[in-house]
Amino acid sequence: MLVSCGDNYNKEEIYRSEVFSVYPDKVVQEGFEAKALSTEEIVSNYISEAIQKVNPKVRFKFSINGKDNELSSGTTHSVVILPDQSVDTLTVKFGRPHMDETTVPEGVYLAENSKITIKLDLREVLNAFEEEGFYTNFNGTRIYKEDFEKVYIAGSVKPLSWDFDNLVNRPELEMKDENEDGIYEVTLNLNGSRPQAGTNTWKLSTDISSYPKYTSNYPLTDALYNMALEEMTKDIEADSTFRTGKEWSGVWTRDVSYSILLSMAAIQPEVAKKSLMQKVKNERIVQDTGTGGAYPISTDRVVWASAAWEIYKVTGDREWLNDSYRIIKNTVEDDRLNVWDPNTGLMRGESSFLDWREQSYPKWMQPVDIYESLALGTNAVHYQANKILAEMAKITNDVESVSKYSGWADSLKKSINKHLWINEKGYYGQYLYGGINKTLSYRSESLGEALTVLFDIASPEQQESIVANTPVLDFGIPCIYPQTRYISAYHNNAIWPFVQSYWSLAAAKVANEQALVASMAAIYRPAALFLTNKENFVASDGDFAETQVNSDEMLWSLSGNLSLVYKILFGMSFEPDALHFKPHIPKVLRGTRKLENFRYRNAVLDITLSGYGNTVTSATLDGKDLTEAVISGDLTGHHELVIVLSDNQLPEGRMNKVQNQFALNMPTLRYENGKVKWPVMENVKNFRILKNGVTNTLIDDYEVSIPQNEFAQYQVVAIDSNDVESFASAPFTVSSPDMERIVEMEDFAKRSLLKHQGYSGDGFVEISSSVNTSIDLSVDIEESGMYAIDFRYANGSGPINTDNKCAIRTLKSDNATLGAVVFPQRGKGEWSNWGYSNKVVSRLEKGNQTFKLVFDLPVNNNMDGNVNQAVIDHIRFIKIK
Repeated sequence: MLVSCGDNYNKEEIYRSEVFSVYPDKVVQEGFEAKALSTEEIVSNYISEAIQKVNPKVRFKFSINGKDNELSSGTTHSVVILPDQSVDTLTVKFGRPHMDETTVPEGVYLAENSKITIKLDLREVLNAFEEEGFYTNFNGTRIYKEDFEKVYIAGSVKPLSWDFDNLVNRPELEMKDENEDGIYEVTLNLNGSRPQAGTNTWKLSTDISSYPKYTSNYPLTDALYNMALEEMTKDIEADSTFRTGKEWSGVWTRDVSYSILLSMAAIQPEVAKKSLMQKVKNERIVQDTGTGGAYPISTDRVVWASAAWEIYKVTGDREWLNDSYRIIKNTVEDDRLNVWDPNTGLMRGESSFLDWREQSYPKWMQPVDIYESLALGTNAVHYQANKILAEMAKITNDVESVSKYSGWADSLKKSINKHLWINEKGYYGQYLYGGINKTLSYRSESLGEALTVLFDIASPEQQESIVANTPVLDFGIPCIYPQTRYISAYHNNAIWPFVQSYWSLAAAKVANEQALVASMAAIYRPAALFLTNKENFVASDGDFAETQVNSDEMLWSLSGNLSLVYKILFGMSFEPDALHFKPHIPKVLRGTRKLENFRYRNAVLDITLSGYGNTVTSATLDGKDLTEAVISGDLTGHHELVIVLSDNQLPEGRMNKVQNQFALNMPTLRYENGKVKWPVMENVKNFRILKNGVTNTLIDDYEVSIPQNEFAQYQVVAIDSNDVESFASAPFTVSSPDMERIVEMEDFAKRSLLKHQGYSGDGFVEISSSVNTSIDLSVDIEESGMYAIDFRYANGSGPINTDNKCAIRTLKSDNATLGAVVFPQRGKGEWSNWGYSNKVVSRLEKGNQTFKLVFDLPVNNNMDGNVNQAVIDHIRFIKIK
């Protein structure tokens, strides 16, 4: 036993915060305790209070076609269901808030299995369909009769959910009109069977002897390591690929890539290879399904490159290197044409892994707006992909590509630091977003912050600043900070253990002991109390029950738990020709630890590590001194490696521990008599007025005068008494009528015979992989200048939140490429739901200009590969300068 090797280890508390403590053998949180009885068994009495104490006031909304389109943000219906009272049936009119003002006595909660039938009077909507052909909702959006499919209910108590975008996948929440009288209904069993109080146990029941064996002076960490290994074995499918968690099957590009980078390359390189290759199509990386039909709305598929490179460094497999180099190169070249923004030098696309748009973006932003955003984490993985390509090019002797991709990487790094760094906060902003001229969201985005440290996008001084200044909560680092009101926990108001793991790696890299210990504790706590590696938990209270989606045995969570051992405590850093050891042992985790049966290429290592700090005093291999703690990639056979640390104290560092904050709702703008106005808001200190993405003034009024003789876009940010800012409002565009010109598409291509509604002019044209693959347009430009060019379109090929049928085209002028044009999905079957594409900004000269809208293959392929379809109403030219 290691304990017998000496007493130089911590027998007391490892970590204490105001809400929980970690000891060598247990975690304590208020009245709950999880204790390691051995390295193969943990008992926990944790019970979710969120499950046991459900508010009897049930809040809900109705949804047409699975969208949040009934009531404004923050407005809901409600009904109070007390245990001694029965509410059998409730009838509510669509769009008319029903508020139950019944007082809820203190200490009274919703009874288990509370049944209620809710009826929805939809006759006003149906009458509008018959009389006008459409219904206009609270914010002026038209829902056309031909697009109307289904009605759902969303809400606050399970099985209800506020995840509107995924209601289409919840048939039990669909409301039916069996009598065809315009009254839809659903019967709900609220607050179904719940776990009862008591002691639960995890006990190792899987043979994990073929994997590296970890032992230390700390039974809790050893047991959590073994639990992670066992869950990893359960996450390997019959075809030797990873699943992402207990509730999920199949491989997801980002999930598996982040897992491989954390630890799966180190101990499961062959499964990792096969999993990555399942995410390749046409010699290109597959983007996961997601917002607006995903690619190129989401573009973080290139994190695959970091995972592939890690596998090469672990294995030294040249065939793998050659194959992955070709795939990454094709992908990066396509992305350069589809998502590179020449104005900022950044890459467009949704924040990496934060792929539920309303969780991390303002509610007004449509998929096309998200495509135009320039996100921190996404740009970090694009930078690393280009950097990796340059490294691969060196090894494969592709000389020309070395300078090309290293140049692209260097340029992107400069752009990230120029446009996203917030000097006064000491960390990067979340993303650039807004109108033609973007503004920076000052919210932190923790995965992106960590990646800028780990990928050396930030300078050494910036790296220390990021770890010290990025907001951290009692239970860990939230995905984003501050949070958004009226958005349920998932990415918003949530902590994800895999993100916490990347944050731990960043804290170790800058040797910030305070931040590192707190971060490691934030991973140990939930795994021990919940007895599994959950996908996420609520940032406010540390509980798992109220997030929108969750899973046990989550691959990237358990991979993060293992990474604490491999990449922090033992400090493993895989390089193309060697394995380096750079341990980071906080003093509170001092002692002796062993890692036996660790396989590295053709060698098997038994590693003993003693002491604390991050300075190696000595390293021996089979009793022979090494000049440094490095193992050659050529080593073969079974060996014993002994590393002794100098017991140097890591710098204590600092961390920005804060209370969880929820930002105000963003203002909703309207125009009256030369002024932009917005409603009175509570708890507001003042407003920040943005003109073309730049702060114009601070005011404490609810209106601002605007000139009418120039093109400009205005936004308003609400600031509360704690100086916490809301998101910026939707851009309000001001321009004189002669600055905008609309040209009907049916003037240049055959008018479609499809029976869609809501178009302008005489009709619209269809584009697909076989119809109108190239459309020539000839337009008279009345005045030279900078123009924003976009297209009014509809794409009903899929829902707004998933699938992979975003239509993509390339806009050219006189054989010069102006840019990509994307037509994201706007709703399944909703072909009368019109919106505008992204804006392509270009200088146009006075006179006749010829344009070509081209289906440019293979660059414009989406992830579906077959359906690449939209209908286009008109093209719009807006003179902006």
